[in-house]
Amino acid sequence: MNYICTYLKYEEMGTPVLSNIQKELLKLYSTEIPEAQLQEIKYLLSTYFADKASDEMDRLWDENNWNDQTMNQWANEHNRPQGSH
Repeated sequence: MNYICTYLKYEEMGTPVLSNIQKELLKLYSTEIPEAQLQEIKYLLSTYFADKASDEMDRLWDENNWNDQTMNQWANEHNRPQGSH
């Protein structure tokens, strides 16, 4: 199965529905660009989403009053189901 298809939503009739970001990326990638530019774009996208994830983690950290002790507690928890290790 095509990599893009794994992230597509489907209407009732099984027709793929692209999100707005997928449509924009398809427009962008419809033209051939040098490999160096492709790598720059991939870096920009990954940095953007990493920043968003970091911002959300900061928000959760503040909202839940987490601290270093919380992180140490989580690091020492054993939450895997029995028999999974």
